[in-house]
Amino acid sequence: MARAFTPKVVTANALLEGDAVWLTEDDRWTRDIAEAELLTDEAHAELRLLEAQSRAGEIADAYLADAKSGERGPEPTHFREEFRTRGPSNYRHGKQVELN
Repeated sequence: MARAFTPKVVTANALLEGDAVWLTEDDRWTRDIAEAELLTDEAHAELRLLEAQSRAGEIADAYLADAKSGERGPEPTHFREEFRTRGPSNYRHGKQVELN
């Protein structure tokens, strides 16, 4: 039996900076998952992924990641994606600079 489709977001890595980015409904790449387009239709999600993958000059390794609707917008449902929202794992780089 086929697994039921669950909501997704399109995610990738910014080509020059390497930061995790998510695709918004208005076709921008954002570093805030809460701004991402939450995709609830499987066919539309596959189309958005294909569109993202065609933008190889901006991003690398686009894929669909499981997400859920949250108070501010989409939220990750898997540890890996939650980890990616926090930026690079080495201290004082990327989003972690803002913690000081």
